Amino acid sequence: MRPAAAAALLAGLAAAALLAQRTASVAVIAAVLLLLCLRAPAGRRRLYLIGALVSGLAVVVVTPFVEQIGTHVLWSGPTVPVLGHLDVTTEELRNGIFQGLRLTAVALAFAAYALLLDHDRLVQGARFARRSVLAVALGTRLVPTLERDAAGLVESLRGRGVEVTGLRGRARLLSPLLAGSLERSLNLAEAMEARGYGRPGATRALQPQWTLGDKSALVLAVALVAVGALWL
Repeated sequence: MRPAAAAALLAGLAAAALLAQRTASVAVIAAVLLLLCLRAPAGRRRLYLIGALVSGLAVVVVTPFVEQIGTHVLWSGPTVPVLGHLDVTTEELRNGIFQGLRLTAVALAFAAYALLLDHDRLVQGARFARRSVLAVALGTRLVPTLERDAAGLVESLRGRGVEVTGLRGRARLLSPLLAGSLERSLNLAEAMEARGYGRPGATRALQPQWTLGDKSALVLAVALVAVGALWL
């Protein structure tokens, strides 16, 4: 499947999760996206999955304490200044689970986009808004690139007899990672300028024709948005 069609399909799943009004529907979308993310290598997907699942769990935990809805009280707590009386109702808990699943689904859609798509082919296949597509592709590569650089630094330090452990040890990697990111951005800008990026009359490599599967993915993406808005 072409990266553009896959990106459209992931966007349709994320939009359907945002438009859906049933907890079960959002849970199914999140489960499908989780299965997609599990196709990525374990070493790469771990950070994305932890971020998506922890963010959703945090919404589930926090929502009942910041909302004041419902009358079926499950737990009644103390009165806290500014926040008021803390209690947990069935309605608040249901809404927290719903919003947590919604956030998890959207985060998993972005994780699948970052882990499974070929961003070089996505930029090459863009027929319009190429600058915006390039900016999104470069931004998506930020976390995997920093993760790869951090792993390389840890290996080089281990080879010199220095073991990087704990939060403080990993925090010391921030300075070389930042310096490496700035150097990489300058090298990328020089490479783009040398290849004539942004100049008129640029050539483009031949692209394969859209297959039936690619067109079906686009149709399915639109259908997911419509179904999420009207039925889910």
